Amino acid sequence: MLSSLPADWIWGLIGGIVIGLGGAVYLLANGRIMGASGIIGGLVDRTGWSSGAERLTFLIGVFALPVLLIPFVGTVDTHITDNWLVIIAAGLLVGVGTRMANGCTSGHGVCGISRLSLRGIVATVFYIMAGGLTVILFRHILGVI
Repeated sequence: MLSSLPADWIWGLIGGIVIGLGGAVYLLANGRIMGASGIIGGLVDRTGWSSGAERLTFLIGVFALPVLLIPFVGTVDTHITDNWLVIIAAGLLVGVGTRMANGCTSGHGVCGISRLSLRGIVATVFYIMAGGLTVILFRHILGVI
C-alpha cells in the first residue's frame, strides 16, 4: 500500500503524472485543451452543450477516480481545513479567478506550459504568486486556514 511510504511528496508526483497523462489523452482524443474551468463553464453557461457528453464523462472521471482508488491505496490526508465557510469561499474565488483569467491550472499550467504558450506561462506565474500571497495572508497572518 502506497500510504505506508515515508515521503508525502510521492502523492504530488503521482497526481502530477495522472494530470499530465489526462491532459495528453484529452488533447489526443478530442483535439482540445483539458481546461477544467472551460469544461465546467461550458456546461454551466450552455456554450458547450454540443460536447456535453464528453464534458460530463470527463467530470465523472475526475470525481470517480479517487473513489475507485481507495481500495488500492487507502485514504490520503489532504490537510484541508474543516472550516466549510473557508472551503466554499475558496471555491467561489477560484471560480471567479479562472473566469477572469480565461483558464485554470490545468488549462494554463499543465497544457499551456507544455505547449510553450506565453499566455499560459504568464497566467501560471501570476496565479502561483497570488496563491503564495494568499497562504501567507490567511494562514500565517490571519490564522484562518
